[in-house]
Amino acid sequence: MHRRPRHQLPALSRRSSTPSSLMAAMQAPRCLARAHFTVLLFLLPILLTGASPPPDPVTCTHGTSDCTVTNTYGSFPDRTICRAANATFPTTEQELVAAIAAAAAAKRKVKVATSHSHSFPKLACPGGRDGTIISTERLNKTVSVDKARRLLTVEAGMLLRDLVNVAANAGLALPHSPYWYGLTVGGMLATGAHGSSLWGKGSAVHEYVVKIRIVTPAPASQGFAFVRELVAGDADLDAVKVSLGVLGVISQVTFELQPQFKRSVTFVTRDDKDMAEKLAVWGGLHEFGDVSWLPRQGKAIYREDDRVDVSTPGNGLNNYIGFRAQPAVGLLAARVAEERLEENGTDIARCLAARLPAATFELQAYGFTNDGVFFTGYPVVGFQHRIQASGTCINSHEDNLLTTCTWDPRIRGPFFYQSGFSVAVSKAPAFVADVQKLRDLNPRAFCGMDAKMGVWMRYVKASSAYLGKPEDSLDFDFTYYRSYTEGTPRAHADVYDEVEQMALRKYGGVPHWGKGRNFAFDGAIAKYPKAKDFLKVKERYDPDGIFSSEWSDQVLGINGSSPNLVAPGCAIEGLCVCSDDSHCAPEQGYFCRPGKVYKEARVCAFETTRLVDEL
Repeated sequence: MHRRPRHQLPALSRRSSTPSSLMAAMQAPRCLARAHFTVLLFLLPILLTGASPPPDPVTCTHGTSDCTVTNTYGSFPDRTICRAANATFPTTEQELVAAIAAAAAAKRKVKVATSHSHSFPKLACPGGRDGTIISTERLNKTVSVDKARRLLTVEAGMLLRDLVNVAANAGLALPHSPYWYGLTVGGMLATGAHGSSLWGKGSAVHEYVVKIRIVTPAPASQGFAFVRELVAGDADLDAVKVSLGVLGVISQVTFELQPQFKRSVTFVTRDDKDMAEKLAVWGGLHEFGDVSWLPRQGKAIYREDDRVDVSTPGNGLNNYIGFRAQPAVGLLAARVAEERLEENGTDIARCLAARLPAATFELQAYGFTNDGVFFTGYPVVGFQHRIQASGTCINSHEDNLLTTCTWDPRIRGPFFYQSGFSVAVSKAPAFVADVQKLRDLNPRAFCGMDAKMGVWMRYVKASSAYLGKPEDSLDFDFTYYRSYTEGTPRAHADVYDEVEQMALRKYGGVPHWGKGRNFAFDGAIAKYPKAKDFLKVKERYDPDGIFSSEWSDQVLGINGSSPNLVAPGCAIEGLCVCSDDSHCAPEQGYFCRPGKVYKEARVCAFETTRLVDEL
């Protein structure tokens, strides 16, 4: 498999002939020093106003020919490079129709790329080398605003950042959205992006869509492409609202908005002893409530977040720390420290370092301020468009990589996996209780989660969209270390994989369409009661599979295909669930074993004794 070229650090040995007890004693001071260095990096005040914006995910060697496409992290789960024969950048719906017609006439595969391409899976990859990439980066304009009817129509390439500001300027508000505003309208609909709420229509962006214009392939007699307009009441709208990009290219979207309102936000930290029971009711107590969990520390951070009248004093702002520009030199140094802790550090050192991000974020109110500058105390009250999302690292002009978004692939900074899955609210307490049992067996194994701000839990209401949530759900998101070197195991990877398999298999969870590694999508489509209806629409809209790819066919289970890529080391990369030791890394001491709490899980566990036998 091909990997994206990156600068390499000197090799770090994973084994030594030095006796283990002496080695531990020698390493402890160094590991603690690295942990303290990481602490200093996190404690640096991050009040930067400039940043190099993220790179374009589409790059071409010759004009718009011989192109590659990637995601914002610079790497897909299988680390392959996605190629295409050409790319187009339409600025109008007419140009979009022409681009699709040309590809359909030539029977070329087509995929859509957005401005920043934040989906972790290969949704934007047409496969092979002969496909076409259509970027919606320049389809980013406001089409119309109807204040009286509270309708806003925009092009599909508009960023969430711009969408909520256009709405606010008209005295309107999008009730719910993801928390990162670097997503496009089309991207949010393709993946079912959401915020957190069980109130009203719920937190998914697509629930506020009342009209969509989508360009699909057509017969030669109709010019190879045409525009379909779907409005509320059309059955096909429920297919297009969450489409994975396999039906065509959305050109325009009309949202039904609400009058502008304010929100009041307070974060409260408690121990997690009764968290499982609280999760069953928290979504009903607060309209925008969510919960973050630090498993190793045994802490739950409850977000008390409710709508208040616009007359309530306050002009608060959400400028989340994790989405601000960071100094590149700090990101480079933090990655070096993280790699050394991961490969040569002890659990104690890793856990010491892991405590700092949460403590720092809490100290700085997670980036919330009462007036846009200073935090003076909770609650933070502000207008919806200033509270619902953030992402200031994408806002500024190029500064030659002095500062960047944390995940910018042009520097050798943080590199990570991001998993997301939803479990029915009715089953969530039992799932969390099982995870707590697993945690209690070895609390230090969960320090890697704490280091990345823990497990983030958001509420999502059941949807009529064919690929929307089948029932009221609690969405779980967590981020964790990924090595730049293919096939390198992570410390306590078995714990993370057991948690994910437990959610998806024991508790019937479904993966987030825009997050997760390959194995999470295996069999997922069977959990959607209206999946067959979706596939019927797909057959009508794109009978030749112009917008399908090997990846999308695997995710949708077409012809019995699976996204699992079974090969030596596949489970280390999350490309399969192991069924044999060779799927792990036996030469490094990782063998396929049952889970510790969920016995049906199969995970790559480290066994020192077995490693000695193998050697």
